[in-house]
Amino acid sequence: MAVSCGARVFPAFECRSDPDFSGNPRPEKAGFRRSAVAAAGGGGGGLSSSLILRFPPNFVRQLSTKARRNCSNIGVAQVVAASWSSNGKDLVPGAAAVDSTAADASEEVLVNDEAVVSVVDGGGCCNSSSSSNGVQFLGSAALKASFLRSNGSLAVHAGERLGRGIFTDGITTPVVNTTAYWFKTSDELIDFKEGRHASFEYGRYGNPTTVVAEEKISALEGAESTLFLASGMCASTVMMFALVPRGGHIVTTTDCYRKTRMFIQDYLVPNMDVSVTVIDPADMDGLKSALDRNNVSLFFTESPTNPYLRCVDIEFVSKLCHSKGTLVCIDGTFATPLNQKALALGADIVLHSATKYIAGHNDVIAGCISGSMEVVSKVRKLHHVLGGTLNPNASYLIIRGMKTLHLRVQQQNETALKMAKILEAHPKVNAVHYPGLPSHPEHHIAKRQMTGFGGVVSFEINGDFHATKKFVDSLKIPYIAPSFGGCESIVDQPAIMSYWDLDQEGRAFYGIKDNLIRFSFGVEDFDDLKVDILNALDAI
Repeated sequence: MAVSCGARVFPAFECRSDPDFSGNPRPEKAGFRRSAVAAAGGGGGGLSSSLILRFPPNFVRQLSTKARRNCSNIGVAQVVAASWSSNGKDLVPGAAAVDSTAADASEEVLVNDEAVVSVVDGGGCCNSSSSSNGVQFLGSAALKASFLRSNGSLAVHAGERLGRGIFTDGITTPVVNTTAYWFKTSDELIDFKEGRHASFEYGRYGNPTTVVAEEKISALEGAESTLFLASGMCASTVMMFALVPRGGHIVTTTDCYRKTRMFIQDYLVPNMDVSVTVIDPADMDGLKSALDRNNVSLFFTESPTNPYLRCVDIEFVSKLCHSKGTLVCIDGTFATPLNQKALALGADIVLHSATKYIAGHNDVIAGCISGSMEVVSKVRKLHHVLGGTLNPNASYLIIRGMKTLHLRVQQQNETALKMAKILEAHPKVNAVHYPGLPSHPEHHIAKRQMTGFGGVVSFEINGDFHATKKFVDSLKIPYIAPSFGGCESIVDQPAIMSYWDLDQEGRAFYGIKDNLIRFSFGVEDFDDLKVDILNALDAI
C-alpha cells in the first residue's frame, strides 16, 4: 500500500557549480536560482552532474513522506529514523526530521504481496533518562516471520524484510550517520525524559543502522536482545564489568583468548577484588567444586576454545551453574550463530567477536552480546556510560557481510572438515585439533550441540619451532595474520603471533607449543588450499 501525499510547494533552492579555480569568468549570473520543479526536470532542463544542490535548512522537514523515503539512500534525509506507531504508542525511535504529517503515517511493507503494517512485537520500548537513555526493542529483535524459516533466510532478511526504523524503500539498509537525535519541541523532550516518547537521544545510546544488525543476531540466536559494541574485547570487558560485582568470583577455562585472560587476571583480580577459578574445559568436577566453595557470579568460556577448539557441554554447565544462581556466558565466536545455539542450550549470554565470521570480510572490528532483555539491559546501561560505540558505517558492513554468512560458513565448515581429515593422516602432522574429528576429546559434545564444526583447524607439525615456521612461510594462499573467519584464509603460529613476549617455558604454561599451527580456512577453492598445504608440508 503506497502512502499518498498531497501536492506540496517547495521553496526555491540554490544550485551552485563545483568550485572553479581557473580564474575564468563564471558562465552563470550571480544569484542564479532554480525552482525545485525546474531542478527536478519539470522545466525542460535537467541538472548537470557537476552541480551541487544546496538545500535550505528546513528542506528535509518540507519533503513529503514518499520523497523522504526515496532520498534517504542518497543522504538528504539519512539522519532521520522512522516513527512507527501502534495504538498511539511510539515503538521505535522518533524521526529526527519528520513533520507531523509524516509522523502520523503508517509505514507498511509487503509480505507475500499483501500490505501489512510493520509493528514491533512486545510492548513499549521507551526508557527514561533515569535508566539507560536508550531505546530497547522489547521482543522486536527476535521477531521472525513464518516465511523466514532457516538460518540463511534470517541472516539475509531479519531486521529488514518486516520493516526497519529508517524511512527508505531501498532494499539495502542505509547508513544513518548522526551524532544526535533532535526533538520537535521541549514538550517532546520532556515526554522522552519521562518515558512517553522513544528516541535514541544521542549517538552513543543507539543508531537505527546498528539496530538492524542487532536484530539479525537476535533472530539467529533466538535472543530477546542484542547489543553491538566497538570490538569483541569491548563486549567481553563491558559484560564482565556489568555482571561481576566487586569481590565477585569468575570461573573460566584454561584454553581461551589470551587478552580475555589478561583482563581477568591483570585488572579484575587486583582492582576489583575479583577471585578466579580456572578449570580445564572438560573438568566438570572442578566446576562443581568452585560453585560449592564460592559465590560464583559468572562462568565464562569459549566453546569451541582458542586455539585448541575444546568444547564445553553448554547444557550441562548451564544447569549446574543455574542451580547455584550463577550466570553463564558462552563466547561462540568460533562456532557462529549458525553452528551453535548457546542460548537454546541454556546459556544466559552468548558473545561474539563479530570481527570474525559474522562480518566475514576482514574489514570490520566489532563485538556483540545476546541474551534476555534483563541481562543485556544491565550491560547496555554500563555501555552507554563507558562508550565503545560501534560506528554506523561498521554496522552497515556487518549487515552486508551477514547476507552471505550461511554461504561462507557452510563452505568453511566443509573445507575445514575435509582438510582436518587429510592432515590427521599426514606423516608430517603429529596431532590435529578439530571438534569434527572423532579423535577430538569433546567430539561427542560437539556432535550433540553443533550443526557444523567451524572453519578453523589447529594442528601440530612433526618438527620443532623452525620447521613449523618454515611450513608457514612456504604457504602461498593464506595470509600470515591474526584473526580468523574471513573470506581469505589466514594462518599463524601462536608461539610467534600471540605469545612471542614469553619464553618457551612461559608459552608451555599456557599450553602453547612451538609446533602449533592455527589455520583459518576462507572461501577459496578446496583443491587449491589442499595443494598449497601439502606442498608446504613437503617443504619441511
